[in-house]
Amino acid sequence: MKFFEQEYFSGEELSDVLVEGDCIQIMDRLPDEIFDMVFIDPPYYLQLPTSRKLRRWGVKTEVNGVDEEWDKFKSFEEYDSFVVKVLERVQRLMKPDATLWVIGTYHNIHRWGKIMQDMGFWILNDVIWLKTNPMPNWLGVRFTNATETLIWAVKDKGSKKYTFNKEYAKQFGIGKIYENVWRIPICSGEERLRDEKGNKVHPTQKPVELLKRVILTSTREGDLILDPMAGVGTTGFVAKMLRRRFFMIEKERIYVEWTKARLKKFSKTAYSLKNDV
Repeated sequence: MKFFEQEYFSGEELSDVLVEGDCIQIMDRLPDEIFDMVFIDPPYYLQLPTSRKLRRWGVKTEVNGVDEEWDKFKSFEEYDSFVVKVLERVQRLMKPDATLWVIGTYHNIHRWGKIMQDMGFWILNDVIWLKTNPMPNWLGVRFTNATETLIWAVKDKGSKKYTFNKEYAKQFGIGKIYENVWRIPICSGEERLRDEKGNKVHPTQKPVELLKRVILTSTREGDLILDPMAGVGTTGFVAKMLRRRFFMIEKERIYVEWTKARLKKFSKTAYSLKNDV
């Protein structure tokens, strides 16, 4: 893996790269139509009003939600502007038959889908991630949030030769006709990255199994994958195991450092996928 801070990136080789910096600025410095697949795990814009705290029913302890600065926006308009800026650059960077995955919850995924359609992206599927161990429904005033949605799309309606590996879709989907529902637990145990105090390194770390399914169903060996908001690097971590190449961008230094450490020891991890594919 090659690691570059933003100011040293220009002109370097693209394969297996982690860049620290703002994804908008970095993507502006990349050539057209170079990626075979893009995976976006964006801010979900989950913030509660500052006066409200989510507490467990009947007890005084607070639920640890997402309270990081990168998830904060002043308004839906500001969030939508961010979405447009990201998608404009991603659309330029995708090869003609590349595909794009975007993941989100009900808070944000509909905004991404609407803007994608307005920009000419052609949606192929939505895939429902059904969490087998969702966060408990502490208050009991709404349905338990046990799902996230992935949108899978091509850059325009004319893209017909995109990669779809049906044999893997059959393995991962529910039922004989491989419905678009993936039953996967959220990160826990050894897979969940924690600091020396036992706190989660990243509040929304995605499971290895989720990225395994995304990558195996929509890419081929040797393909180049872009993750512009890489978090703790699960996309690159899985891509390397599956003999794909990655280009990841992350602006938060703490996540960059954890990603670097994670990728250095990936061959020794208990989550090797070699026996599963």
